[in-house]
Parts: sequence; C-alpha cells; structure tokens
Amino acid sequence: MTKTYKKKLIEVAIPLEAINEASAREKSIRHGHPSTLHLWWARRPLAACRAVLFAQLVDDPSSNPEEFPTHEAQEAERKRLFAIIEDLVKWENSTNEEVLEKARAEIRNSCGGELPPVYDPFSGGGSIPLEAQRLGLPAYGSDLNPVAVMIGKAMIEIPPQFKDEPAIHSGPKERQFYRNAEGLAEDVKYYGEWMRDEAWKRVSHLYPKVKLPKKFGGGEATVIAWIWARTVPSPNPALPDLQTPLVRNFHLLRKKDRTVWVDVVANDEKTDYHFEVRHNSGPVPGPNVGRTGAVCAVTGEAIPLAYVREKAQAGQMGQRLMAVVVETQSGRDYISPTPEMEKIALEAEKSWRPETLIPLRHRNFQTPLYGMTKFGDVFTKRQLCSINAFVDTLKGLDREIRNRPQSNFKSDELDKYISCVRLYLAFAISKALTRNCSLAIWETGMGRLAGALGRQALPMQWTFAETNPFAGAGGDIAGTALSVAEVLDSMTFLEAGRVFQHNASEKNSIVQNFVLSTDPPYYDNIEYADLSDFFYGWLRRSLKSDYPDVMGVISVPKQEELVASTTRFGGSEAAEAHFMSGMTEAMTTLAAQSSGEFPAAIFYAFKQSEIEEDGISSPGWSSFLEAVIASGFSVVGTWPVRTEAVNALKKGMNALANSVVLVCRKKRAEAETITRADFVRALKRELPPSIAELQAASIAPADMPQSAIGPGMGIFSRYNAVLEADDKPMTVKAALQLINAELDDYLGGIQGEFDADTRFAITWFEQNGMKAGEYGAADNLARARGISVESVRHAGIVESAAGKVRLIPREELDANWEPTEDDHLTIWECLQHLLRLHEEGGLSWETVRMMRMIGARAEAAKDLAYCLYDISANKRKDAKEATAYNAIIADWTELSREAAKIHDTRRDGQAAFDL
Repeated sequence: MTKTYKKKLIEVAIPLEAINEASAREKSIRHGHPSTLHLWWARRPLAACRAVLFAQLVDDPSSNPEEFPTHEAQEAERKRLFAIIEDLVKWENSTNEEVLEKARAEIRNSCGGELPPVYDPFSGGGSIPLEAQRLGLPAYGSDLNPVAVMIGKAMIEIPPQFKDEPAIHSGPKERQFYRNAEGLAEDVKYYGEWMRDEAWKRVSHLYPKVKLPKKFGGGEATVIAWIWARTVPSPNPALPDLQTPLVRNFHLLRKKDRTVWVDVVANDEKTDYHFEVRHNSGPVPGPNVGRTGAVCAVTGEAIPLAYVREKAQAGQMGQRLMAVVVETQSGRDYISPTPEMEKIALEAEKSWRPETLIPLRHRNFQTPLYGMTKFGDVFTKRQLCSINAFVDTLKGLDREIRNRPQSNFKSDELDKYISCVRLYLAFAISKALTRNCSLAIWETGMGRLAGALGRQALPMQWTFAETNPFAGAGGDIAGTALSVAEVLDSMTFLEAGRVFQHNASEKNSIVQNFVLSTDPPYYDNIEYADLSDFFYGWLRRSLKSDYPDVMGVISVPKQEELVASTTRFGGSEAAEAHFMSGMTEAMTTLAAQSSGEFPAAIFYAFKQSEIEEDGISSPGWSSFLEAVIASGFSVVGTWPVRTEAVNALKKGMNALANSVVLVCRKKRAEAETITRADFVRALKRELPPSIAELQAASIAPADMPQSAIGPGMGIFSRYNAVLEADDKPMTVKAALQLINAELDDYLGGIQGEFDADTRFAITWFEQNGMKAGEYGAADNLARARGISVESVRHAGIVESAAGKVRLIPREELDANWEPTEDDHLTIWECLQHLLRLHEEGGLSWETVRMMRMIGARAEAAKDLAYCLYDISANKRKDAKEATAYNAIIADWTELSREAAKIHDTRRDGQAAFDL
C-alpha cells in the first residue's frame, strides 16, 4: 500500500520549548481555568493539547514541494507556523479571537475547508475535546467514568447550547449583552448564592457564632474552621473513660513572627484532659502518633498501632475538638474550644451518606485500616448534615426559577436549562467535598485549610480541619459556585461538542473517520474509578433524575477500567494482563475507526518512581507501547511535554518529562518481518541522523532519551515483527533498551569530531570530574590523543602542578577571554566560557555576545553540551553540572536568535543593537 497522506507538522517538528514553557506556566493559573471546574487527576495542560491538535492537522511544508521546493523555503514556512503555535499556547490568548482565528485558518487550509471530527475516547477532564472545540473543530469525547462524562458535558456539550443567551435570574443583571456562556455563568453565580441562603435556613443552628475571650476584644465571631483530633480508648484498664487524642501536629500556626499551638492539659488524677490554645513559642509537644503507634498524651503510656487499628475497626475511634479558628476584627485567630462547641458538632442528626465501599488493602486508601470502610465514613455528622442541605436545596431549583420567569425559553427548553444550572451547582457542592470531609488538614505554615485528594490517594489524617461552608473561606460552597461560574465566563467556542459514556474497547456509532487525539489511563498510576466514588455518590444524589443514563449506576464502573490494579485483579501479572488485553483491544478499535489522513496523537504520562528504577524501558511504558503497536499503529515520533519549570528539574539530572506525546500512523498492510540483526543495522543507519535533527532543534538533554524513542520505535514498529535468535518476537522493552544503547553510542561517537584537547578534557572529566588526578595518568591520556599535557595546559583547559592535573572550573576562567584572540582555541573553552556567562546572567547581553563570538563553533559546542550532560547525569551523577548543560541547551535557540542580531561584538557595543 502506497502512502497517500500528507505529512503533518507534528511528524517533523514542533516548538517544544515554547509549548513546555506555556504548559508549566499554566499550572499557576487558577481563576477561570477549566481545571477548576471540578477535580480530575493528571489533566494534560491545555496549551499542550492545543498545540498538538494544531500540529496534527496542519501540513508540514515538506508535504507541499510545489509551494516550498527547497529546504530553506520549508524551514522558513515551519518558522512561520511555529510563530502561530507560540502565540496560540499562551494562556492570555486562549480567548483571543484574532490569535485563534489565525490558527483556525491554517487548519482549514490544510484540511481543504472540510474540518474532520476530533475524538478523545478517554476524555477524562476534557482537555483535548475542549481545545478541539476552541480551534473550531467538531469535538467529541467519551469515557467510561460517569464523573468524567459529566465534567465533559459541563465543559464541551452544554455551554454551546446556550451561546449568547442572557441570564434568566430575577436579580440585577451584570451586563447588557452576553457572549458565549456568560449568561449561563451569571445564573450559576446567582443561584449559587441562592443555594447557600436556602441551605443556611436548614442548618444554621449547627454553625453558631462563638464568644470571644476578653483578650480578643470580647463579642462574637464567625468560625472559620474547627481543628479536631481523633481518639481511641486508653489501653490502661484503670482508665476506661479516657479517650486518648492522636495528634500529628500540635501547631496551629508556625511563622517566623508568630507561633500558635495547642497544649494538652491533664487533670490532677490524669484521668481526663482538655485542650488549650497557646499564643507563644513555648515548649510545643511533638506528635504522639506515627507509623508504629502512639503515646498517650495524658499518661505517657505506649499504644501499639495494632491496638489503634483494632479499636478503630471496632467503631471506637472518636474525635475531640482541639481548637477553633475564628475571624476577628484584626483578622484570623485561634481560640480554645468549649464543651458546648464540641457538643453541637457531635450531636448533629444523622443524614444520608454514601454507602459505597472504599477499596480494602490498597496502597492509596488507608482509611479502611481505621474503621472508615465506606465513603460516607470520611465525613463528620455535621458535614453530612450541611452537604445534604445543599443537595436537598437543589430539588427546589425548578420552583425557584419558574416562580420568577425572566426568559424567552419555551417550557421544554427551560426544563433543559434548569437541569444544566443544577449540574453546575452540583459540581460546586462536589468540588467542595475535598474541603468538607474529615481528611482535610490545617496548613500550619499558611494558616489555612488544605483539602483531601491533594494527591491521588486518601491517606489517614489523625488531626483534621472541619471548615465552615458558610464562612466565605476555603470550602465555602457559594465560593466554589463562583469559581465554577468563572470557568463558564472564560469559555470561547464556535461549534457544539458532544461527550458520551462509552467503553473505548468497543466500536462507537456516534463518530467515525475521526482524528484520534487522546490521553489514556497510565498503567497503574491512577485508579480513577475508585477515586471518583468519593464524589459520585453525592453527584448521583443531585443529578440522577436529570441524567439517568449516565448517573444510573450505584457506583463508578471498575472491572472494565483500563488500569493495572493489583488490588482489583489479585496480583501484578493478572493486572498487567488486564491492562494489556484491554488497551490493545481499545487501540485496535480506534485504529480501525480513525482517519488515515491524519496522524494519531497519544499522551502517555510517566510515573517518576518507576522511571528512576527502570529508565525508558519501565514496565508501564513498555506495556503501553506494546499495546499501541499491537493494535496496528506504527510510532513515527515522540515529543516530551514538560509541565514543571526548568528550575524544578528533578535533582537537576535524568528526570524525564511529565508526559510523552506518541505520534502514530496506521501500519502498512504489507509490513515485513526482520531479524534482530536487521533491526540493529537499521537503528545504526537511521537513528543517528534523527538524533542530529533533534539536537539541531535544541531538544533538552534530559528529554533526549524520550525524544529518541520516536524515530527508534518508528523503525521497530514499521515491521510486522522483529525476531530474536530463538525466532520469538522481540519485546518492546528489548527494543527500547537497544534504542537507548544506540543513543549512548551516538553521544559517545560524536566525541571523535572534537579537537584533541577537548577529547582529552571529556575523558578526564568522566574519570575525575573537577578533582585533581595524577600527572602520569594525564600524560598517558594525552599521548593516546596525539598531544601532551602541556598542550592542554596551553589551551587553558587544565592546570598542572606538583605532579597533579585538574580541569580549570568555569568560575576560575579568565573573565576577559576573547575567542578571536585565542591562538589555541578549543571547543571545550567555547562551551565553558559560554556556560560561565549563562550561569551568571542567563540570556544576558554578555552571554549572547559570547555566542556570536564563538560563531561557527557553536554547533560543536552544543554537541559537547549533550555529551557532558550525559556524563554528568548518567555516569558521574553530578546534579549541579547536569543542570547547567540542560539549562543552556534549553535556551540555545533563543541565544542563537539573539546572537544573529548582533553587528557589533565589541564589549561596549551593547548600544549598537536592541536585545
């Protein structure tokens, strides 16, 4: 079968650094960002999704040789397309119609005016279909998980249905004209406040103001939060009524200028105690509970962890109020609790609660070990009462809206609109659950509440914070409704989208011949279904009548979920078999239904702990690749996407990017079978030029192993099979190891192209680092390269004295060095002087000037930086040195661009141009 498709930009080159920079910056965006609609795990950055979709659909210039006949013309066109992407990925341009329309026009041009549908069959948090919709494409998403489906509907499907419609609430309107979903957003905000007021009528007696001590000025104050300690009965048989507090942190506030803590004050008989808040730095007790057990805060007796678990599982774990956080005239403060405060909370009437079981014996769920076996158990009585009050209030939304009709909606349209408003308000409640449960904690450094599920787990919390959901602080449900409204307010779209519940392993009848862009589950990283049950019971209680097809099941489906759960499937082998078979089946189905005109883009997120042990051939990664290739896809490229800032590069060394985008094409039907030897020969022939191209694009050294996977797996996956010596097919893991070995050979091989003094310095650095070594060893090393130690010393690379030789550190190099005046110039010097200036000033004028002065030697200096990064990170384990090489290559393109502008390289020539 002859290839008939046009090669797309993503198959050749993308402006990776600009995408990574925008993706990292996006993590700090909160107000209005779609990720704040509702919690979902491991969302891909919108910037990365937007850029990948654009590059999937837009032709690479090499596909149009009539218009771009030369290499130079093609490079110029890529540069123009890169500029569009660089604008497109900026968060502030996500609603800029001028920038978006420029990108849409390029897509229309490459697609001949007929836009293909984009489909993400694992849509999760909805990032990919949302960005497809932003780019003007028909957007489709599906997921097995009902929580994900409702998130997708709320972001992609519902807002376009009410495009430019005015708000219908009966209060004063915020604006005269409404664009996109601004009217819907205003209604969500308005009815969020209404919901809060109605719920307050039901449970206000549970949230009374408290009397302030005289030292705080007296009067009354609103409670922001209550700080609780869990308790177990004392193991001392002589003290049957003593409930021992289990406290991980007695601090309430811990800042340089202020310390607030809780003291345990026992009675004289040491049969009981009470808590007192202290406002000083006096002897704060240490934690009295840990991994091995506890110590009684009253008697000092040891309490084994087994005893704590036994009592907890018998239903004998209680709670005592430690402190109360209040809002005073002078700001937030802390007061001691009273029995009356504790009594109000503990005697709240029982309400409905979720009965779904929390997974037992699971590494991410510790609460069943302590008697909290159902999701309803992680809420206090008062929390259950207030959450139910909010949910029950939503039942009256129909009546509230219909009693004050303010719109031109027909009856059936109004029914639909009310259901949609209720969905967003249900999300406000659901989103607030992480702060309105007994697994939320009080951050003593910031003096604020931190919600549960900060990571993908429900760990046990011995000391927890109960927020006041009516106080306007963290966990206030009207506040979360406002944040939901802000997401709707910031949306922009041209077309309606669709999100539906579907098992990706099965063919769908809704969308065909689609562009596949997806972010599937990652082996055993996150078990979405179990985590989603934390929210699902409450969402179902709110939305079952409005969305019976999606919210009909009792709990989130789990057996079909494509994760390698050892808990669910009884062991690692069975878990991997489930993942492999399910993912292979899903990818096979998707490959058959997707369009052959466009490459597929598949995100894969790495689990760092797994990567540290196994490198790029880790079990999850290799299993995932195995499934993709077995489905009929051939991998033609890999792009590492980093969502962390460069200065957070883990340990400065070999930390891999957060995710990799696999670029895939359908495999040729007539693909042949080859031997291992044939594969190795093909790697040696084809991989070096591809790595050279990646280097030319200034791919950071830390990302090079992942980037090299693309062309390497492109060779492996284009064949039907690669046979080992025993005629068994080669595994993906074995292929990955061969690809990595070839990358190492390449980086080692380019050393031969450097001058002899530089080659000496590389080997000496690998053996000794910056420490001194014996002169005899240095002499032998130099002679093997046809030079002498004196030659390397004359070059200014080493110093030699008293029978010792050492490399001269960058910080000791001559600050007045000029490459044009050096009569013994080496690549080593060029790079080290450039690094010295880059470490001092980054993209400063001095650094750019040095790049310009190095001139034609710059590319060799970059090759050397790759070599030295590899030695520093992988052989010497020198984090500081590795970070320096990685950082300068990350800036290499910008340095080269600015250096090209210089026409006066004198030290006083800064005024001759504008950086």
